[in-house]
Amino acid sequence: MTTHSTIYLCAPVNALVEGLYEQNVPLSEIKQHGDLGLGTFNDLDGEMVLLDGTVFQITSDGRAVRIDDDEVRTPFACVTPYRPISHDELQQESSYSEFLSWLVRLLPSPNLFYALRIEGDFVSLKARSVPKTENYRPLAEVAKEQSLFEFQNVSGTLVGFYTPSFMASLSVPGLHLHFLSTDFQSGGHLLECRPRRVRVGVQFINRLELALPLSLDYLTWDFQRDVKEDLDKAER
Repeated sequence: MTTHSTIYLCAPVNALVEGLYEQNVPLSEIKQHGDLGLGTFNDLDGEMVLLDGTVFQITSDGRAVRIDDDEVRTPFACVTPYRPISHDELQQESSYSEFLSWLVRLLPSPNLFYALRIEGDFVSLKARSVPKTENYRPLAEVAKEQSLFEFQNVSGTLVGFYTPSFMASLSVPGLHLHFLSTDFQSGGHLLECRPRRVRVGVQFINRLELALPLSLDYLTWDFQRDVKEDLDKAER
């Protein structure tokens, strides 16, 4: 690999899992570090999709809302300047497990980060968003109240990342994808899908930039607890 690319995290994901939902990082800061990514908003107010430099909020009823106010704030976002080095196409209808296996085979090593942008048509797709909630409620508890959305014969874009398993306290390990429909009207955190035909761009990422929050909650929190089980419950 002759080029270097960087993934930026505005906070470690373990803070989000523990229920710290007000890190107050403005979108203006997030956009300085990339044009593709995902995350959430202060008070866990929906799912974030950053696509081509534009931020969309997927609300708890599944609607996608374009966010033009750069002072809107986030407790967790993961972004990169998207520069894919490979493109591949899946031309036949596939189950979700077949789709995931195909994606993972495109990644030559489990020990790097990757950014993915997957565009195409889906026979079906299941996504979720979460309701606005107060600080300190663990993410696994809030996830029990998530809203589920099921789409049939939908077109759109999945954006997200692959994170090495040994980075699980920083970002969601494995594949983490958010969906935005082609008409920019709906989306959510991907739970499963059945693609009909998709094209994926993959970016290798070998550098990590992590910002540690300076909020009182973060500075005084005890992060000794293993949050892997909670993260699995919340994200999968």
